[in-house]
Amino acid sequence: MTLNQDDQYNRYTKIAWIIYTLLTIILVTVLVLFVAQDNEERFFYGLMPAAAAYVLRPMNKPFSKLIYKFTGVSKSTDEK
Repeated sequence: MTLNQDDQYNRYTKIAWIIYTLLTIILVTVLVLFVAQDNEERFFYGLMPAAAAYVLRPMNKPFSKLIYKFTGVSKSTDEK
């Protein structure tokens, strides 16, 4: 059962990272296409939200809590 739980946790972690990446891409796209008024702002809005998303990426503990909250699957505590 632990292996199955670990597999599910890993799957949900990948899905959560995909969602985080897609939200970042959508934010960059909206800023570049609708907010920026010139090429300098397009460059800034294209680069800085992606850099901020990388620097402010979620840590494992809060990410694990959110995965458990929404899916009910937690990371196993068995250490090998």
